[in-house]
Amino acid sequence: MSTPPRTAPLARTGFDPEATLAALASGPRAERLRHVHEVPARPASLAAWPDWVDPCVHAACAGAGVTSLWSHQREAADLAHAGSHVVMATGTASGKSLGYLLPVLTALVEGSSAPTGRGATALYLSPTKALAADQLARVQAMAVPGVRAATYDGDTPSEERRWIRDHAHLVLTNPDLVHHSLLPLHERWAPFLRRLRYVVIDECHVYRGVFGSHLAALLRRLRRVCARYGASPTFVLASATVRDPGDHASRLVGLPVEAVTVDGSPREEMTFALWEPGALDEGFGGTAPTGGDWAAGYTADEGPAGPGDELVGRSFPPQELRDTSGETPARRSATSEAADLLAELVSARVQTVAFARSRAGVEALASSARRRLEDQPRLAAAVAAYRGGYLPEERRELERALRDGDIIGLAATNALELGVDVSGLDAVLLAGWPGTRASLWQQAGRAGRAGTRSLAVFVAADDPLDTYVVNHPEVVFGQPVESTVLDPDNPHVLAPHLAAAAAELPLREADLEMFGPDARRLVDALVARGILRRRPSGWFWARSDRASDHVSLRGSGEVVGIVERRTGRVLGTIDEASAHSQAHTGAVHVHQGSTYIVTELDLETGTATAVRGDPGWSTFAQSVSAFDVVGAQDSRSWGPIDVAFGAVRVHNQVTSFLRRLPGGEVIGTHPLDLPQRTLSTKAVWWTMPVEWLAAAGVAEVDIPGAAHAAEHAAIGMMPLVATSDRWDIGGVSTALHPDTGLPTIMVYDGHPGGAGFAQRAYGVFEMWLSATLEAVRSCRCESGCPGCVQSPKCGNGNEPLDKAGAVRLLEAVLREAPQHH
Repeated sequence: MSTPPRTAPLARTGFDPEATLAALASGPRAERLRHVHEVPARPASLAAWPDWVDPCVHAACAGAGVTSLWSHQREAADLAHAGSHVVMATGTASGKSLGYLLPVLTALVEGSSAPTGRGATALYLSPTKALAADQLARVQAMAVPGVRAATYDGDTPSEERRWIRDHAHLVLTNPDLVHHSLLPLHERWAPFLRRLRYVVIDECHVYRGVFGSHLAALLRRLRRVCARYGASPTFVLASATVRDPGDHASRLVGLPVEAVTVDGSPREEMTFALWEPGALDEGFGGTAPTGGDWAAGYTADEGPAGPGDELVGRSFPPQELRDTSGETPARRSATSEAADLLAELVSARVQTVAFARSRAGVEALASSARRRLEDQPRLAAAVAAYRGGYLPEERRELERALRDGDIIGLAATNALELGVDVSGLDAVLLAGWPGTRASLWQQAGRAGRAGTRSLAVFVAADDPLDTYVVNHPEVVFGQPVESTVLDPDNPHVLAPHLAAAAAELPLREADLEMFGPDARRLVDALVARGILRRRPSGWFWARSDRASDHVSLRGSGEVVGIVERRTGRVLGTIDEASAHSQAHTGAVHVHQGSTYIVTELDLETGTATAVRGDPGWSTFAQSVSAFDVVGAQDSRSWGPIDVAFGAVRVHNQVTSFLRRLPGGEVIGTHPLDLPQRTLSTKAVWWTMPVEWLAAAGVAEVDIPGAAHAAEHAAIGMMPLVATSDRWDIGGVSTALHPDTGLPTIMVYDGHPGGAGFAQRAYGVFEMWLSATLEAVRSCRCESGCPGCVQSPKCGNGNEPLDKAGAVRLLEAVLREAPQHH
């Protein structure tokens, strides 16, 4: 990774989004532009400076040029200063940090006159170390007299840790450090905790699903330990725009939280385009090399949000991609298409960031854009990649070069999305659906932050949801952003946190209410398993090891380390469930742009050994799945259709893997001897009588293919109704299930105990299935493609699949919906 040398900035001044978009969509590419939306400007709403702010803090802000506040900053700061728990949920670049820094810094300055020099302390939590470092730099730049701030994470030298615990006013860290160090060693932190006035939780929309459930339990443990030292801190949360942020924040903290949602910051107009790549053999319409099409991997993320205004736009008729044989050619990948768009924008001196879904996708996007600019070396050198895994000094240099205009084109993961202070960009490209509408708006909001008009272009991947979005722009522009989903009562998450809480301080009966209605049952189960011991004074940790070591906040279950055989270097980790399908013996594994082959997977030691080298093929695991219905928590009948949500056990066994060449040809199938895995989770499922399906045009012999195709499409569309990634969820379909006695389709949360996604889908079942039907029915392929019913993670190699049967099945189910009768 390198940045261009310092010369005169390349980026131009004066930017016309509409003219730029017209140039991109000129000639044979015109039909790829599917919809254009104009986001109106938003004026600033100013508020007076609060009189309670300490003069030193006021002077520091004035020295940085901040002499007035936007309305949401003042509202949140006032609430926090008064002791109310508060969440700010406003758009990108709306200055949320000032909303919490005013009350926090004021309390710290006022407390510095105490005899100990530390009459108040504050804890700042962010999901990434990089964001904590950015916040520290911001606080240090303010240079408020008497305020000692420091980051405390896994990289902090041991000699600095004692000084931070004993002397720092503001500690900036992450939930993992609180879990593994602060709470288990709370006696060492006693002086800090005794004075704890504020806990700031930044980017709180990231805490969803299982990660959110873990944070909810962690914060309850933190509140309990604080109470032991007589502290009851005020929680201040910052979020991108999410639906009902007050409810989300309250579920995280376990206390009532006030929501501040009216954004007082100004925004200039934005032109937002939806773009569908052409056929694979069309290229981009130019002669320069585009750097090969490939499907970038996906990583789960969620990001921030944008305007909720009613917006108007213009759409274009669907492009026809059929060739003379009647089959639809595969589309170019979103990564390759975005790379070509990025190269054109860089050629026009339009400073642009292109978001890709994975680290590998980012590297490929940047490399492809540079290749297209080979005949313009200075411009090619002005394209860079930015992702997690870079060293801090590399990251800082990239941010500096981007701000100074030395970099014009940047390919980035959501490491750049999460709060990094980069502003003034002209355009944003989004290669593939980023997971949620909220994340879409957060990424788009990276452009136009310097009071200028901006351009955002969403480039659709060959995926059911992406295809649906470009053909139904109203799902982006006509609806509010999603609610976040988390389940603080998930027993698979809560039980180990209760054990950790008992190791920190013996659990008392009065403590259990804080942890929810199931806490007593879970504590009794932990006693029965010998993990806790009951004494008259409470429940105690009964083992010699550390309780916190049994909990991974960012997932559930064991992890497998991927180790390079020659050097012994740990390349990375993968959860044990994913290791079966992605790190089995013989698997091709890509890490930070380098390719490795797994030579051995040892599940007993939790190690996958790999050697570096690119064999020229990729591997795809094949598996068999089945499920048991444990019990329905809720159900409803649509005539002959029964729809249910509840507990299930999913059995999955990886049985073999395929080797495929880049063109898709299978060159071998190889058996694997791996144990069956059982996942206890939550699911939504529905059943249909065989005779009823036959009457709807789905014969008994066609049920497996029709149900399988409908299941794939429903999984692909679930992120539309729940804040999930398709990789967070799974599905099983069967022509005859022993527990139901009927053809059954099930979609389940891919995490022990559930993550809330299936429950959300059950709540909006008709909307979910309607969107699924529309996505399949409107796809222009003949018999099924990745844009409708094929799945990139199907354990059965996408066999059997019956697209036409899936349409008939879904149409028949929806005809039974209550309002149709």
